[in-house]
Amino acid sequence: MADPYTDRDPLASDDAASPDQGDLFGGAPKPSARHHAMPSFAATRPAHPGRQRWLWLLVVLLAALLLAQSLYAERDRLAADARWRPWLLEACELLGCTLPPWRELSALRITAREVRPHPSVPGALLITATFRNDALYAQPWPWLELRLQDLDGRDVAMRRFAPAEYLGAAPASPLIAPGPSANVTLEVLDPDRAAIAFAFDFR
Repeated sequence: MADPYTDRDPLASDDAASPDQGDLFGGAPKPSARHHAMPSFAATRPAHPGRQRWLWLLVVLLAALLLAQSLYAERDRLAADARWRPWLLEACELLGCTLPPWRELSALRITAREVRPHPSVPGALLITATFRNDALYAQPWPWLELRLQDLDGRDVAMRRFAPAEYLGAAPASPLIAPGPSANVTLEVLDPDRAAIAFAFDFR
């Protein structure tokens, strides 16, 4: 007869030889230390989709507001930029705002000019000229600067004329539209009859 104490494998573990206590008495098996449940405070809760959408919408609205404030603060400088002005004009049509007038003196072109002795005033000159606004936008009527020069190209006289003076009357509009030409007529005294040339500048 085999001795239960002598035939037992000395290397066998007590846990492997004997069934779990819970199995013998019909109870639940004892949980292993490696399978402890995660604490509730450590569990990650998924963000609500609706809340994420509201957060993104808020970010977009704040960014749009910041952009609008920047454009408003820089409106005068941007309105003088040909790349930005069309966008600002459209925005002001929607918002009811106004932009400062376009100003581009270099786009004013003299297309014709003539100087001759005044036909009815001795010692005076009659100067006529035509200029055109080649800018993309209407701009204020400029002041016209006339310089009379001698044979050596030195200025012997200079005078600036307001729009009402060189047009003969106040213009119907404060702005000169792009395209149409304006006629200039000036009556000036001949300074000691030394002036043989003249030059125009817009101010």
